[in-house]
Amino acid sequence: MTWPPVAALCRVPFGERDRELLWGQEFNVLDIHRGWAFGYALPDGYAGYVEAHMLALSDTPATHRVSVRQTVALAEPDFKATRVEQIPLSLGSEVRVLASDEKWATIACAPHKLHVPTRHLSPLDTPEHDPVSVAERLIGTPYVWGGNSAFGIDCSGLVQIACRACRIPCPGDSDQQRESLGRSLDPGTPPQRGDILFWKGHVGWVSGPDALLHANAYHMAVASEPLGAALQRIADQGDPVLRHARLTRV
Repeated sequence: MTWPPVAALCRVPFGERDRELLWGQEFNVLDIHRGWAFGYALPDGYAGYVEAHMLALSDTPATHRVSVRQTVALAEPDFKATRVEQIPLSLGSEVRVLASDEKWATIACAPHKLHVPTRHLSPLDTPEHDPVSVAERLIGTPYVWGGNSAFGIDCSGLVQIACRACRIPCPGDSDQQRESLGRSLDPGTPPQRGDILFWKGHVGWVSGPDALLHANAYHMAVASEPLGAALQRIADQGDPVLRHARLTRV
């Protein structure tokens, strides 16, 4: 089995990665040329090129999402089995559950069936309530430009993966997020858990009154650090906070 857990979404064929598609994420193909599929990701509409062999046709919608940092899909429902190929799946990946018991969920992966620990999945129709708790599961994840997964993620990817788990509409890039997420707060408003801070080309979660959680190149990872120290370090680089926002729930 060679199914990829993520697929790069590039601005041009063979170009640099802009974002990634997680396992099970829908992609509307508009054209295929020389092995590259052009289209856009659902539901955020992010457009680009994906290697066509990374995509699979499906006429059945996903039912569950991976709710832990990372899990594995196995060819057999037995974690002790030897010589069993396994596919790592990131937080936020979407799967269709065909059957399940207390230990294993059988998921569709045409023409095969795979098996994932049941406790690692949550129904898509049961959103989470705290996006920061979702983002905190990725602390220590390597910083990767354009990354959207537990295998590597950037600042806007960390915001988007947490919002999606809570069914909060969220675009893919930090500048788009700055324009659309939440309501703006006046300068000097005390930050609280769940607020979002925006800089030029950067975004992070407020995870407590004096804590910032963000994927960043300084730590080269998703890291939590004292808010005041982080604000000062980033300001010293010439980047003041451009917007302080508080999420609004539908």
